[in-house]
Amino acid sequence: MFEKLFLLVKNNAGTAVINNPEIPAKYHEAVINDASSSIIEVLKGQMETGRLKDLVRFFQFPAMNNKSLVSSIVNKFANKLNNFYGVEPAAAMQTAKLLITPVMDEMIKQAKNENNKDFGLGNFLSKLTGNQRDMTGVVNQMMLA
Repeated sequence: MFEKLFLLVKNNAGTAVINNPEIPAKYHEAVINDASSSIIEVLKGQMETGRLKDLVRFFQFPAMNNKSLVSSIVNKFANKLNNFYGVEPAAAMQTAKLLITPVMDEMIKQAKNENNKDFGLGNFLSKLTGNQRDMTGVVNQMMLA
């Protein structure tokens, strides 16, 4: 599952990372890893702080609920770009927006595709818990409520 997220990020990294003069080629893979981990960390944080319902709504109704969650991921990733790769704050923010926004849009599309079990929301959230709990039933109940 997380490998698929990494590939999703990598497939969207062209303009934001690969063709970005602010990010040397030797860091491309690490930056893509950091973008992926930023997404995982923020989504996992939502679950750990009891905001599972908000997370489900984000995937269910993205147009209404995506601003704060995506902003949190963008900020986390921009901070990593600035702190670990020396990218200036404004450029880091621009890079993060360029990469994270389309990745999250694609994640939502993938999660809504019933044929794509890897990105199914219940499966994805179960992976975020380290497979300690099957989240599929909980997610399905929340989507019906």
